[in-house]
Amino acid sequence: MNNYDDMKVAALPLDIRSGEPEANRRMAQIMIEALPPGVDILVLPELFTTGFVPNAAKCAAMAEDNDGPTMQMVRSLAASRGMAIAGTFLARTGDRLYNRAFFVEPGGDAMFYDKRHLFMLSDESKIMTPGTALPPTYRYRGWNISIIVCFDLRFPTWCRNLGLRYDLLLVPANWPKRRRHAWKTLLEARAIENQAYVVGANRGGADFENETYMIDYIGKIMSVDQASTVFATFKKSALVKYRQDFPVWESADHFTL
Repeated sequence: MNNYDDMKVAALPLDIRSGEPEANRRMAQIMIEALPPGVDILVLPELFTTGFVPNAAKCAAMAEDNDGPTMQMVRSLAASRGMAIAGTFLARTGDRLYNRAFFVEPGGDAMFYDKRHLFMLSDESKIMTPGTALPPTYRYRGWNISIIVCFDLRFPTWCRNLGLRYDLLLVPANWPKRRRHAWKTLLEARAIENQAYVVGANRGGADFENETYMIDYIGKIMSVDQASTVFATFKKSALVKYRQDFPVWESADHFTL
């Protein structure tokens, strides 16, 4: 696979219809097919096909495995558009439900991660099972990509970029506008402390507005809104030079889980 110095990232702040996976898949497909050419990575919001549904039976009925309709659509669109697609969906493994993040590249290879920190003020923490594995890293077009989900962002130890294991951190989210200051501040903090690019891909809608941000390694917002889509282009060589000139990462504290 070719290495890319420039990585063009897009995010769709979808106004998710609660509990309507087929309608949400149709909406996402239409918007993805309308994207301009040249996008390397598309990031969708957290639970982009269902939203949060505070009902265990309904969640169980909508949950899918890694080869269900949602991931079939994602793999097909990634292949047809020649780009990677990331986000999360309501997943089932055995009799347990998960908020499962995915990163699918055009060739079909995929990385999955189950959200570790379930939001304790909602039914998410009662209905779903927390993940146990650290956020993974995936090599894509010469970049190391990692992914966390929404509430994970509040826990810096969980996001720690030890040994510069990732260059770009993706954060699909459903983060409400009443806590927008924390959302933006934490995204900037994770970027600065980890010396990495960060994409906070929030959902749209009345309670969320457009709070999607793409941030560089010094905490500067790079994202540009264009026709219901958010874009930024990140440069690997600039990141590498900054890490060499200001090697904060070498003094990071190591820990064992």
